[in-house]
Amino acid sequence: MSALPEDLHTLGDYERHAATRLPSAIWGHIQEGSGFHGAPDNDRLALDRIKLLPRRLTDLRGGSTAIELFGQHHATPILLAPVAYQRLAHPEGELASVRAATAMGLSMVLSTLSSVTLEEVAQAAQDAARQLAQPEVPHWFQLYAQPDRDHTLALIRRAEEAGYRAIAFTVDAAVKRAGFPLPPGVEAANLRGFPTQQQVTNHGAILFGTPLTENAPRWEDVAWLRKQTSLPLLIKGLAAPEDARMAAQMGADAVVISHHGGRVLPGMPSALELIAPIRKAVGPDLPLLVDGGLRSGTDIAKALALGAQAVLIGRPQMHALAVGGFTGVAHMLHILRAELELAMAQLGCASVSQLGPQHLFRAP
Repeated sequence: MSALPEDLHTLGDYERHAATRLPSAIWGHIQEGSGFHGAPDNDRLALDRIKLLPRRLTDLRGGSTAIELFGQHHATPILLAPVAYQRLAHPEGELASVRAATAMGLSMVLSTLSSVTLEEVAQAAQDAARQLAQPEVPHWFQLYAQPDRDHTLALIRRAEEAGYRAIAFTVDAAVKRAGFPLPPGVEAANLRGFPTQQQVTNHGAILFGTPLTENAPRWEDVAWLRKQTSLPLLIKGLAAPEDARMAAQMGADAVVISHHGGRVLPGMPSALELIAPIRKAVGPDLPLLVDGGLRSGTDIAKALALGAQAVLIGRPQMHALAVGGFTGVAHMLHILRAELELAMAQLGCASVSQLGPQHLFRAP
C-alpha cells in the first residue's frame, strides 16, 4: 500500500491517476466506446436516476456480503469482468489481477483474449491461495467462439482441465469496430497456434459477407456448447428480454446483462435499465449478472436491489493495474467491498439477499 498514491479513495481516483500513467494510444483504447462515447455517460445517468431508501433499526448482527452461485461460495457479489490484453496496463497483466482477486476472496472471469495463458493464470490463483493459506476462489473462463469448433472445444477442455468453474460465453462482440494495433509483447496468448482471424473491423468497412458476420455466434452454437460441458454456462452480452428467455430455455445457467463497455452499439439502454424487463422475462430463479459502468458500492447496491445477483467490474481493473499492479487491483476491490458494506448497513441489510425493490425510491 505504501507504493500507491495517497489520494486513492474511489475508483474515480484510480481512473484519474491511470490517465497520466499510460501512453495516450493505450489509454484511448481502454476508454473508447462504440465510437459515439455515449455509453459511459448513459450508464452514469441511469445510475444517478435511481435513488436508495435507507431503512433504520434493523438487525445487522452477523452481516455478510457472501453469496452462493452455482453451489460456489463468493465472498462478495463482485467479480472481475473479462477484460482482454491486460498487459497493456501492466507487465504482469492478468497474473496480477487474479492474485489480487484471490487475495480478496473474489472471482475473476478470464478473457479468451488474455495476454497470459489460462493455465498460467489458474496456476497463479492456486499459488496465491496456498501462500495465503485460504480456500481457492472459483474463477471462471470467458469464451469467444472460434471459426473452427474444434478450436472452441479445445479452449473449453483447457479451461476445465485448469480448474475454471464456469464458462461465460460472450455473444455480443463478434461484430464490432476498432482500430488499435497491439504493441509488441502483447498477444492473445490462449490462441497461439490457432489460425489468425480478424477480431474486429475498421471504421467504415463493409461487414456482410466477411468472416466477422459469417462466423458470428448463433443460437445453434449455444445449443452445441451446452452439450459440450457440464460446467455452469453463462451467456454474456444479452440485452433483449426475448433473448434472455431463449437462453434460459436452452439450458443457460445465468445471463450476464452487458453492452460490452459501450463498444458494440450506440444507443443501447444502460445495463441497469435492462434488469427489470429481463427479470420479468426469465422469471425469479435464473441468476442475472450485470456488467456496465458500476463504479461504487452504492452503484452495486442499486443493481442488486433491482434484481441482479452479482456484478462484474471491467475498466477499473485496467485503471488499477496501471496505477499499482497487484496492489492496485486488490485495493480497488477493497474499496468496492467497503463501500458496498456501508451501503448495505445504511439500507438495513445484513445480507445481499435482503436487498430488493423496497430499498428503491421512486418519486411520484
